[in-house]
Amino acid sequence: QVQLVESGGGLVQAGGSLRLSCAASGLTVGTYAMGWFRQAPGKERELIAGIDYRGDGTFHADSVKGRFSISRDSAKNTVYLQMNSLKPEDTAVYYCAARQGLVSARLYEYTYWGQGTQVTVSS
Repeated sequence: QVQLVESGGGLVQAGGSLRLSCAASGLTVGTYAMGWFRQAPGKERELIAGIDYRGDGTFHADSVKGRFSISRDSAKNTVYLQMNSLKPEDTAVYYCAARQGLVSARLYEYTYWGQGTQVTVSS
């Protein structure tokens, strides 16, 4: 049984940092493309960062480029999202997801999803 468990969310002031973790079981993160998505109230879920199965190809949306960074630790079977210089508009529920192949922005192409972790950035 595959499980993706996100952690690390919380309340932070603007300008602060958080590191989200996505611990995987039942699959090996080194053989899947992993994506971080977020969904703000009233908005669609969107891809903000991804890392392909090889680990050498990453994607970051323009809205987070230079502030967020995706990485993975194969030994811990965990994917991370380091978030720096947080802004109130980063407030959302953050999800990790896995699919075989390369990173995609299409939600329906992801087979496995975590339950999400709330990130709230106060001004």
